[in-house]
Amino acid sequence: MKIWTCWIRCWGLLLLAIYPDASFAQQVPDFLRALQLQAVETEKSNWMHWGIQPGVYSSWTNHSNRLIPIYSFGIQLDSVRGENSVYRDAEKIQALYGKLPASTLNPDAEYFDQTDVYRLQQQALASGKKHIILMVFDGMDWQTTQAAAIYKAKKVVYTEGRGTGLAFLDYQGGPSDYGFFVTAPYNNDPKTDVNSQTVIPGADDGRSGGYAADFGGKFPWARPGDPAYLISQRKSLPHLYTDSAASATSMTTGRKTFNAAINVGPKGEKLETIADQCQRQGYGIGVVTSVPISHATPACAYAHNVDRDDYQDLSRDLLGLKSVSHRDDPLAGVDVLIGCGWGEIMDDDREKQGQNFVPGNKFLAASDLAAIDLREGGRYVVAQRTANCAGETVLAAATEQTIETKSRLFGFFGISGGHLPFQTADGKYDPTRGVTSAERYSDADVTENPTLAEMTVAALSVLQHHERGFWLMVEAGDVDWANHNNNIDDSIGAVLSGEAAFNAITNWVEKNSSWDETVLIVTSDHGHLLFVDDLPTLTGTRLGADIEVKQD
Repeated sequence: MKIWTCWIRCWGLLLLAIYPDASFAQQVPDFLRALQLQAVETEKSNWMHWGIQPGVYSSWTNHSNRLIPIYSFGIQLDSVRGENSVYRDAEKIQALYGKLPASTLNPDAEYFDQTDVYRLQQQALASGKKHIILMVFDGMDWQTTQAAAIYKAKKVVYTEGRGTGLAFLDYQGGPSDYGFFVTAPYNNDPKTDVNSQTVIPGADDGRSGGYAADFGGKFPWARPGDPAYLISQRKSLPHLYTDSAASATSMTTGRKTFNAAINVGPKGEKLETIADQCQRQGYGIGVVTSVPISHATPACAYAHNVDRDDYQDLSRDLLGLKSVSHRDDPLAGVDVLIGCGWGEIMDDDREKQGQNFVPGNKFLAASDLAAIDLREGGRYVVAQRTANCAGETVLAAATEQTIETKSRLFGFFGISGGHLPFQTADGKYDPTRGVTSAERYSDADVTENPTLAEMTVAALSVLQHHERGFWLMVEAGDVDWANHNNNIDDSIGAVLSGEAAFNAITNWVEKNSSWDETVLIVTSDHGHLLFVDDLPTLTGTRLGADIEVKQD
């Protein structure tokens, strides 16, 4: 089969040499996979690069300080952008960062701040919105979005602005708006004591966040004045880039904090989340993710901790159990938690997770799973990956039982590595290499796990029975994993997988609610540093026949 596939691809290249106007995408199956593999093997690329060295396929695999797009449905952004931007007001900037970072005040700023995502949710709650949904495509900046839209449309559909070509760009079923914001943290990752849940004073490196538009760009699509600035390598102005913990905390609490913090402030103080406020008013609370249940972004929906790596304690907070940060008075717990981490076993992780780490599953102790199980007297119907059973079927049955028993729902799935199988751009589950080796999936890995869209449908099915309404976070976390791996094929596949979950949400709103009573915010927590130097390459129609197609 591999020889046959390779023959087809090479035959397509020969046809392209004879008929140069023919579509490469049509002639070569999975052309993006071929390009990805070629870039990895040669370590060079003339059509895209990650990092600050054009022509070099990969010179940076971490986050960046790029402006991040936000797409809102059922709510407008006028209250936070343009003339209302905090970046036009020195006092407001100082309130964000504890000081006025150099070159950050901008009287012409159209962008706003990541903390404003929290304020928009607060506005929705105050105005009586019944359903508040925050969808986070982790690591999806404007460039990643554009790449996915062009690949899907097979033409260059936009070069600036909101754009078109993906469901969350094009949706017209209700009022929508678009903007972009700064993601910089308060300060860098200080030393902390996970056992005492304290921050050691003066233990960070003294750098802080901020945003200089002259170097980073006034718009997400702008070429930066200094690409090195976006990754904190401009020595005269080393504004920090954020991690997922500090950024998600900004969106759920409205406060900037240090990298690695989960809903705690710069001194370790616990911060109230928008989910806390909703829950006090009788809303149901749900969290869905394609990555581990207590990774930074889903954890920030509800939990508290000075260290994002204290996974078991973060899961305890999410599930309403006693934790290191809530020893005597545990949180109430969320009503729906569906994600991954199933099967991830560790004998010892006390160095990161503290003295109360329990050997076994890295993200959820067996004793905690038993404590929440409805069959053991707990409050949750538990759905886990089950051998020889379709993940969608297992989750649907648990969803039905949850509704019938008026219980809570916990879904625990995943493959080795703690996430859902990575979907590639062509919709298959066969990743090629990025800067690390390619993952390989069995048929069971794919069939025994639900998709992010199916997880989202399950969460909505349960939460809609809360009369007061609900707050829901949905995270397409695999976008970030793909971008860290400098894998454009996985990255676009992850965006398209998340797009399916977006469609599930809008379908639910249209059938069960309305945009008068629902707010949906679609955004990301931070960017990476992808540059697509030749956009038509993503369409498959502007490539020469010198692409050597190899099997990986």
